[in-house]
Amino acid sequence: MEKKEELVDFVVTARKYKTLLTTKYKNRPVWRKPVEGEVISTLPGTILRVEVKEGDRVEEGQLLLIHEAIKMQNRIVAPVAGTIQVMNVTEGDKIGKNHLMVKIKN
Repeated sequence: MEKKEELVDFVVTARKYKTLLTTKYKNRPVWRKPVEGEVISTLPGTILRVEVKEGDRVEEGQLLLIHEAIKMQNRIVAPVAGTIQVMNVTEGDKIGKNHLMVKIKN
């Protein structure tokens, strides 16, 4: 049985068009709203240094850890002030993309 392509309507400057959605677009990861206080890796890499531990009080902008990705050392800082609720990495860990590294409760 052949699958029929579904046309999608969209409007640009008061003109209406129809288009087909690509398979890549249909299979993309669903966007989810970021959760305040969650620090998630955007690239796979290695944790070089951890500056805080669970229970520590941090201020917005404070250095949490150093994450090496694509041969660059990235300073990961606290997005909000609060207390470290979950520390999900240790020095030397190899992590993947979208890995929850730290959770801060304010």
